[in-house]
Amino acid sequence: MQRLQFLWQLPRTNKRIIGVLVDCGLIFFAFHLALVARMGNFSYLSQMNVWGILSVLIVVTIAVFARLGLYKAVLRYLTFQALFVITSGAALSAILLALLSFCLSDPLPRTVPIIYGAFLALFCGGPRVIVRSLVAQSKSKASKEVVIYGAGSGGRQLAFALRASGDYRVRAFIDGDKTLTNTMILGLPVISVNDAMSVISKYNVDQVLLAVPSASRARRKVILDQLAKLPVEVKTVPDMTDIVSGNAKIDELKDVPIEDLLGRDPVAPQQVLLESNIKDKVVMVTGAGGSIGSELCRQIVMQNPKAVVLFELSEFGLYQIDRELSELVKERDLTCEIIPLMGSIQHEHRLKTAMESFGVQTVYHAAAYKHVPLVEYNVIEGIRNNVFGTFYTAKAAIECGVESFVLISTDKAVRPTNVMGTTKRLAELGLQALSEQENKKSKGTRFCMVRFGNVLGSSGSVIPLFKKQIENGGPLTVTHPDITRFFMTIPEAAQLVIQAGAMGKGGDVFVLDMGESVKIVDLAKNLIQLSGLEVKGEDNPHGDIEIKFAGLRPGEKLFEELLIGDNVKRTAHERIMTANEVFLSIEKYEELLEKLDLACHSFDHESIRELMLEAPAGFKPTDGIGDLVWNYSHLAKNSDSEFIVNS
Repeated sequence: MQRLQFLWQLPRTNKRIIGVLVDCGLIFFAFHLALVARMGNFSYLSQMNVWGILSVLIVVTIAVFARLGLYKAVLRYLTFQALFVITSGAALSAILLALLSFCLSDPLPRTVPIIYGAFLALFCGGPRVIVRSLVAQSKSKASKEVVIYGAGSGGRQLAFALRASGDYRVRAFIDGDKTLTNTMILGLPVISVNDAMSVISKYNVDQVLLAVPSASRARRKVILDQLAKLPVEVKTVPDMTDIVSGNAKIDELKDVPIEDLLGRDPVAPQQVLLESNIKDKVVMVTGAGGSIGSELCRQIVMQNPKAVVLFELSEFGLYQIDRELSELVKERDLTCEIIPLMGSIQHEHRLKTAMESFGVQTVYHAAAYKHVPLVEYNVIEGIRNNVFGTFYTAKAAIECGVESFVLISTDKAVRPTNVMGTTKRLAELGLQALSEQENKKSKGTRFCMVRFGNVLGSSGSVIPLFKKQIENGGPLTVTHPDITRFFMTIPEAAQLVIQAGAMGKGGDVFVLDMGESVKIVDLAKNLIQLSGLEVKGEDNPHGDIEIKFAGLRPGEKLFEELLIGDNVKRTAHERIMTANEVFLSIEKYEELLEKLDLACHSFDHESIRELMLEAPAGFKPTDGIGDLVWNYSHLAKNSDSEFIVNS
């Protein structure tokens, strides 16, 4: 094979010259072989003008091949189209032979042109196929052995692309269609998932490539559950919409999107609801640089607002989303103005000045401290930001005549076992109290809250952590073997928040349909198996990656909930529900805030805990006070007391 390398590396012009010379010899050989096959001897040499006919035949046939583009074809990418060109050229050459025989009145049997045409197609096509195979074999030694799931158009396109690249060797198609089982497509066998193991073992297959770009997520989840049992890495091709639009190529392989493991298909948004609070309006997003806040900004910009005010405490977060949105506005030729403002939601005057200056009409309040253990360790800051910050933002909205105010809440606000969830429920109570006051006005601010669970890819999400742990060789850390969570993609969550906000009448608590809860340990196992690795455990001590259980973190629940009461109603949107909740009057709520403010200022954590327990938030803590500063100071005080007593 090494001796042939110099041929592959020749200049294109030299290769074409060699091709022409080889074809001249093949035409010569096919012509004589056809005559011998028909006449049985060499007597024809003395009976006809062989050399005259042959000279014209060679010149004209080479010209026909060149005109049909045969010598422009690259052998390593030879397709059935090139073979069709050869067959067409051979047929035209056979017709030419018959015409030459007739015009020169040579005694050529009528079947000779037919035999000649067949020989010429075989001789010119065969060597090219052989050369193509040799090139493929010279490259395939270092290529990955793969199997493609999906024998449809996507799978066939992928097989063609991989053959051309030379980096992969496709061994078979896997398909769930029983009518295709035990058939051949593109020279490759089509097998069922149950028979895949024999092919994987025989050829040491490294990867299974999922090529079903048009399949729903529910269908893809079923397929992935089947493939997870195989000892191979699973990669996928882009969505068909991205391929058709030109944003991706069929052979751009990538990791399996985690949303495919959830099997949740998004619902098409209702455009009227998306535009209702945004189109031609000034919209403010607090926490604009966060996971949810930034996605809200992307969705909002696409609905043609007059301006988007980005309110963010993190300088880097604000810089990133400002730059991204500015580029998006420029690319799409939008008229929306992007206004980046730094500030804290704990500064009421800053909020009021910003809303008043730019004439804000809609507010999406996404700014919050959301990490459960961190808020558990920093109780007062969590309360100041999530409770007081939300109340200050809402009051500023009322004073500035904002039309709609949407709070991004959480499933952890339902029967909370931690400080973070309790602060979010207290924030909801504040909006409900203000809403009751505003509903008495003819044009008051409309408040509503939207609850949902975990979003995939957010800061602090478990999925990126698992992937990083897999890259590092494990182990994967899960808090508890029975822990479950609801999951949703960030774009779907943002779309549903915007639509729910448009449906609010005042004081509404909306709950997003999160589908089925997911067992985290099952998610971890699937990620390991789809990476082509095995889970290490008692039943498989020689596996690759172990799953370790670290225990529940402070304030963490085994199961999350989305509703408090049972009085749940459907809405016009199939993924949005509404719930009736207990709430406080504005007088009682402000009294609660006054006590909380005093307790926070005094660093009185016992009083803070009592106030959270007394409020109608359903707080049922599973741990003691976790604030790090408070615990450390108490430990220091106790140490001093012991020292004094001992002295």
